[in-house]
Amino acid sequence: MMDILYTGPEPAELGGSMGGGCSDPLTLGTVGGGEVATTHNPQRPSACCFCWCCCCSCSCVTIRNEEERRRRRRRKSQGTRMDSLPSCEACCQPSAEEVRLWAQSFDKLMRNPAGRNAFRRFLRTEYSEENMMFWLACEDLKEESNRSRVEEKALSIYEDYISILSPKEVSLDSRVREGINRKMQEPTALTFDDAQLQIYTLMHRDSYPRFLSSSIYNSLVNGGSRSSSEC
Repeated sequence: MMDILYTGPEPAELGGSMGGGCSDPLTLGTVGGGEVATTHNPQRPSACCFCWCCCCSCSCVTIRNEEERRRRRRRKSQGTRMDSLPSCEACCQPSAEEVRLWAQSFDKLMRNPAGRNAFRRFLRTEYSEENMMFWLACEDLKEESNRSRVEEKALSIYEDYISILSPKEVSLDSRVREGINRKMQEPTALTFDDAQLQIYTLMHRDSYPRFLSSSIYNSLVNGGSRSSSEC
């Protein structure tokens, strides 16, 4: 029997009981001599959504944040050390006003070397220090003009923070990883731009609010004895 296209009322005409237009058109097919209803929608969004009828951006961010937390717990349980990470940035002791400005925006915190050091100390307590180190490595790469040095630094960044075999691997989605893999054939100073932005956003949304409530930040606001220039 040939397939017969369903010509009845659209889902929206059925009083919204089928999702207000989210359902696929029905096609009657044959299996073992009987008719069965099947669905088809070539424009169905990515399965990263919990409900594919809705925008998936919020769900994707939530999933990445949860993956990041699982990664931290795994690193903590395995006792992974970050001995190969560079030492803290050299900087001056910030004023009380500078410390207060860090709470106004994440950008103000990340623009200040002392702020980055304090935030890095907090990230270490959550086993996510590699996020800051990856971001700093990308900033350093952008300042490099020698082609051979660019390729050398790009390879080092890939092995340290992108490779799934590295204990310092950062949490990136598949689209960004695929882009990096293509760009690594001829790396430039901007090879990791998309990944750097994604990690910056992750730190902003996931870690920054907890940093502002942490004892590390509050001790600095209250004039704590430990310098934020120390790591």
